[in-house]
Amino acid sequence: MTQTVAVLGTGKIGEALLSGMIRGGWPAAKLLVTARRPERAEELRTRYGVEAVSNAEAAKRADTLILTVKPQDMAKLLDELAPHVPADRLVISGAAGVPTAFFEERLSPGTPVVRVMTNTPALVDEAMSVISAGSHATAEHLAHTEEIFGGVGKTLRVPESQQDAATALSGSGPAYFYFLVEAMTDAGILLGLPRAQAHDLIVQAAIGAAVMLRDSGEHPVKLREAVTSPAGTTINAIVELEKHGVRAALIAALEAARDRSRELASGNS
Repeated sequence: MTQTVAVLGTGKIGEALLSGMIRGGWPAAKLLVTARRPERAEELRTRYGVEAVSNAEAAKRADTLILTVKPQDMAKLLDELAPHVPADRLVISGAAGVPTAFFEERLSPGTPVVRVMTNTPALVDEAMSVISAGSHATAEHLAHTEEIFGGVGKTLRVPESQQDAATALSGSGPAYFYFLVEAMTDAGILLGLPRAQAHDLIVQAAIGAAVMLRDSGEHPVKLREAVTSPAGTTINAIVELEKHGVRAALIAALEAARDRSRELASGNS
């Protein structure tokens, strides 16, 4: 934690990462932030005691640059940074669909780049951050990246060729669960429950199921079978889900998300 780290384009995910680092013991004096709007930069400075600087200043002073801008804004940011980033800087990208080669082509030869796909549960320290090394990133660079992102959840190293799949499964994953909770809440209302009660029932069921999946080590099929008694309510519900092709729809949805990630990587907006 002796290195200076700069978070560039500090939106919700960038702020979650910043706050996680501070909670993990990172000195505020070793953290820099940039933001598009001056009032946002001042808000971050006041809230966390960090220094707000320009993108160019961050590139000159920080040992590690974490780029959290949107994929469509990344090329413009790199054009601004390139003259100021020496080849010994670690550059960490959080942009969906943008390969490490995109950065390596625009920065000094040999610049180490690490690609990370995290997700919005970083806001509650329950993120899943998937990490891949670029051509010049070493094991030390990956460990440093894990130290940073470990402050807001779990990390997993994968080959970059698997990043689009990880984006579909984990990066977009929370939205699928929110969609499911929304649908089940509506079902609860249809069955006669007040919305607030239906919501509480479903959310707690989701939390309990997630903890059991994480802590029991059991296969999800085995856990589902433990709830599914012969001729009972659950099996009737499962049959209807299968009739309506829910399993196939989920697989198709994740394939569509993966394909979109690939499109973003190829520059198709």
